[in-house]
Amino acid sequence: MTTSFDPETVRRDFPILGKSFRGKPLAYLDNAATSQKPNGVIDAIANHYRKSNANVHRGVYALAEEAETAYVHARKVIADHLNVEADEIIFVRGTTEALNLVAQSHARTHLGEGDVVVLTTMEHHANIVPWQLVKKQTGIEIEVVPILEDGSLDRDALSSLLDQPKVKLLSLCHVSNSLGTVNPVSAIVAEAKESGVVTVIDGAQSIPHGPIDLRDIDCDFFAFSGHKVFGPMGIGVLYGKRELLADMPPYQGGGDMIDEVTFEETTFAPPPQRFEAGTPNVEGAIGLGAAIEYLGTLDLVAAAAHENALLEHATTGMEALPGLTIHGHAPGKAAVISFTVDGIHPHDIATFLDAEGIAIRTGHHCCQPLMKHLGLTATARASFAFYNTTEEVDRLVEALQKTIACFQ
Repeated sequence: MTTSFDPETVRRDFPILGKSFRGKPLAYLDNAATSQKPNGVIDAIANHYRKSNANVHRGVYALAEEAETAYVHARKVIADHLNVEADEIIFVRGTTEALNLVAQSHARTHLGEGDVVVLTTMEHHANIVPWQLVKKQTGIEIEVVPILEDGSLDRDALSSLLDQPKVKLLSLCHVSNSLGTVNPVSAIVAEAKESGVVTVIDGAQSIPHGPIDLRDIDCDFFAFSGHKVFGPMGIGVLYGKRELLADMPPYQGGGDMIDEVTFEETTFAPPPQRFEAGTPNVEGAIGLGAAIEYLGTLDLVAAAAHENALLEHATTGMEALPGLTIHGHAPGKAAVISFTVDGIHPHDIATFLDAEGIAIRTGHHCCQPLMKHLGLTATARASFAFYNTTEEVDRLVEALQKTIACFQ
């Protein structure tokens, strides 16, 4: 397993990866839940509070201008990384808030009774519940695209739905957080556009794993969370096409999102400020900007190849273990392995692995409809990032082998 990417070099940028638990070095394999943070992100947040802390948008004194400059810079860094304009980037708390914003500001005001929103079986709850709320508010209908046996999307079923005139919006994940399926969103968006369907992409699981060019994808909305992409928690991004954002009412009301306020009426600022009510998460935005800048120092294509090599190595080792089943075999899947072992509850698997210093995730992964489709209540999940190593994969397989032996 050889790639041009050296994980040992980047691991030195992530201080937490040097920790040990129960006398064993940490093997952090829960990256789909949250990623670890490089020194550059940690330092950017600390330096903001040490040297530049002030409220943005309001002050004319030097310290406030310094904070404002850093905040504006973060938005531009993120926009440049995605190949879009800075005024198309809205800061939110994370993917969940971003999807709720689209549901309430776009769908609730532009869709009506009988209009159809299309989702897929593999969606995270954050891309299901907001649309159900709109359904109760407006009378829209929700249709769900099934998945095939290997975990890939049933494109024929999707095409049949997109041909229906009542379908107005399609919202789907770029990468499944549970199965690792990578949906061909550029092709799907192009097909949806032919029918005039608005497209929303949950990019929470795709943005950590390679370059994202939103002009190339051409979706109408794209959402992601900072903490999945080596940035801080509590910050995320909604990208929206400028013309759509300009036609959307505010999601929340308060300070800084207004043009003029009287007790009789309020007029609102243009996007993105219209959607950023109240004091923003300045340090979160700065930290996320630093994370995106850090990614810019890496060869993301080589990093993705390294992750894929880890996935292949882990898959080969795990499939050889007795009673272990991997769920999701879609071609070109991301570096995520959901699995079960006959006769062993996923939580017990995680407990045994924790004793070996290996961190994985168990449960339904906020994908209960998907679990029901698979006939499961939970899986164990190992998810890899570019800082993971072949040695950590070998430790995972060996620990699983030892766990299985304990239950035989």
